[in-house]
Amino acid sequence: MAVPPEAAGQAADSQGQRDSGGVRKALQRRERVVIRFVGDSGDGMQLTGMQFTTESALAGNDIATLPDFPAEIRAPAGTLAGVSGFQLNFASNQIFTAGDEPDVLVAMNPAALKANLDDVPANAVIIVDREAFTEANLKRAGYSSNPLTDHSLDKYQVIEVDVTKLTTLAVKGLGLNNRAVFRSRNMFVLGLLSWLYQRPTQSTIQYLETKFKKTPDVLEANLRVFKAGFNYGETTELFTSSYSVPAAQIQTGLYRNITGNTATALGFVAAAVKSGRPLFLGSYPITPASDVLHELAGFKNFPIYTFQAEDEIAGAASAIGAAFGGAIAITTTSGPGMNLKAEAVGLAVKTELPMVITDIQRAGPSTGMPTKPEQADLLISMYGRHGESPIAIIAASTPADCFECAYEAVRIAVKYMTPVILLTDGQLANGAEPWLLPSVDSLPPINVEFRTDPNGFLPYSRDEKTLARPWAIPGTPGLEHRLGGITGENLTGNISYSPANHELMIRTRARKIACITQEIPPTEAFGEPTGGDLVVLGWGSTFGPIREAVKQVREKGKKVSHIHLRYLNPLPKDLAETLRKFKTVLVAEMNMGQLLKLIRADYLIDAVGFNKIQGRPFKVSELVNRINRTLEA
Repeated sequence: MAVPPEAAGQAADSQGQRDSGGVRKALQRRERVVIRFVGDSGDGMQLTGMQFTTESALAGNDIATLPDFPAEIRAPAGTLAGVSGFQLNFASNQIFTAGDEPDVLVAMNPAALKANLDDVPANAVIIVDREAFTEANLKRAGYSSNPLTDHSLDKYQVIEVDVTKLTTLAVKGLGLNNRAVFRSRNMFVLGLLSWLYQRPTQSTIQYLETKFKKTPDVLEANLRVFKAGFNYGETTELFTSSYSVPAAQIQTGLYRNITGNTATALGFVAAAVKSGRPLFLGSYPITPASDVLHELAGFKNFPIYTFQAEDEIAGAASAIGAAFGGAIAITTTSGPGMNLKAEAVGLAVKTELPMVITDIQRAGPSTGMPTKPEQADLLISMYGRHGESPIAIIAASTPADCFECAYEAVRIAVKYMTPVILLTDGQLANGAEPWLLPSVDSLPPINVEFRTDPNGFLPYSRDEKTLARPWAIPGTPGLEHRLGGITGENLTGNISYSPANHELMIRTRARKIACITQEIPPTEAFGEPTGGDLVVLGWGSTFGPIREAVKQVREKGKKVSHIHLRYLNPLPKDLAETLRKFKTVLVAEMNMGQLLKLIRADYLIDAVGFNKIQGRPFKVSELVNRINRTLEA
């Protein structure tokens, strides 16, 4: 008798498990597995990947994911342009990336296979829906012959499954139309892979019961198909074994699976609650930033206010107004929106109002590749405003780190009365990993102090340590003051065209940003803290592949280190001294060398760059090869 999905993980012992005929199937141990689910954008591959991720998180594995969305809203079915993918790396030890290449590729149609085959290594497992390889679908994908029969896949372990047929049989008698049946195929795949890797599946069943509680027939269909996929793996002769990936040994505590966009939103909520002030988000929807707006809109139980503006300019300008009124002010966008927000951000710099501009970067220029990650916007964040308008910049390095960086951006903005740019990217925004929920008491305080005493009040007087000006709420008696875009007089803020005053105010604002170095902890080098042959310097989402590459090279006995930056403006005050301890500085970025330019210009260090601009993250193997070549040179 086949094992029901809810019993997964309990049916197997160290020797194996029995199939329906009483033959014992082997249970093999794996330390890590990389799976990529791919299909049409309507095939539910993102949902399948996320549910498998949830199952793996509940199994105690360390996880890292990389969703891959098509840029087209709805490309023609069966074409390469419409392929959507989700890659998951789950392991019994600490991992840093979603994996260079998949051990298992699940392809729902010929286009999905063709678009991803170049990434699949020899001997990897490829699971396909055999019935999708029709003559019409092969033609749409650009195949001249069927790869399932022309021996072009002989170097792989190809497993052909009648997914569509078995899905149809599972829902027989429910009266669903063909479209509804077809949309259930992803649950068959999820059930099959859940059996293959002995995932705890109760979370998926609960998810389906919640999602489809108002449509009992659709719920029944999805549950049937999910269990059919699970039991198919148990009974078919195509699989002689299943696999166990033990739980990882990680820090104890309460974890949840989290994406970067969700972590960013939660960081803002935590900052608002900790500061005791309402939060206002003024935003115009844009890929891949829109989810932050969606997340924050759901926190109506807190003083969280979201405004979907008519354009990017209005989103930024409304946040400036909220900051003027005493709220924690946020605006979110991606690269094209940064172009449009530039004038408003300059106004925030000049008026010295605290707000956070969250730029979830994507490949450019112009519309570029909207769903692909790129570290495209460091220089526009540094210099993308007319006039001298320095601004603080913070960059998150992992999906979970987005929480800390969002919180820190608010703290810096309020303490120094300045706008702060928070940089993440599409890889972090949509990727997921386990997140250890922090203790509320462990979060640093965010002290909001409004000026209330009119005695001696001047809107541009300064705190001696931070150079922050006072935050005065409009309507407070005796604190009437003038803010605007025209250069203001020192202390009073009154309009002034004095050349000397103009220079004084510009230099003062620059000094204020420089003061933020007192908030930055000492630079830490992973590997050789006192120096060595080479250090890889990175920022943002390159953290994972750099750290893994450096670990692999160090295991070969080479003196290589890794420094990763959270604070990009100002840079840590000890960074130059730390970098000079190493013979070679290699700066790895998903751009043409933006941080590299800053390091060479500011520190006169002869750093070298390793750059990738393909809308894809670095592979660990690429970095390992480049590190070795640089050492040899």
